[in-house]
Amino acid sequence: MNVPRKQKPRSKRDACRQSARNAILAQWRGVDLARLEKDKAPAAKAMASLMPGVLKELGLDRRRVELEILKVWNHLLDPNIAAHAQPAGLHKGTLFVTVDSSVWLHEIVRYRRKEILDRLQHSFGREFIARISFRVG
Repeated sequence: MNVPRKQKPRSKRDACRQSARNAILAQWRGVDLARLEKDKAPAAKAMASLMPGVLKELGLDRRRVELEILKVWNHLLDPNIAAHAQPAGLHKGTLFVTVDSSVWLHEIVRYRRKEILDRLQHSFGREFIARISFRVG
């Protein structure tokens, strides 16, 4: 079984050797790379400041919102409508809904569109869901 060994702390002597080595290499190369590498190294950042950007890049926040819409959709609407129409995505305030047949598409668009939009806007806000688009899929 391999057990990692703890490294001994560097002594002053080792630090002097390392700095002497770096000084000789810098003189030989004509450039002090240690100083350049230190200047170019990115500064350490707190994890809390990085997470919002990472989540945005991965799109997890958007996926969470889409799952919330799906959950509300299934509980808020008539079970017959929910059985034949499901949210497919949200883009710039437009909720795209996939309907399983043209008959249900006609029924929903003609008679239920306003009711569905009003209920969703009441739950999520008018700026979040401004429009709704139904498509057979």
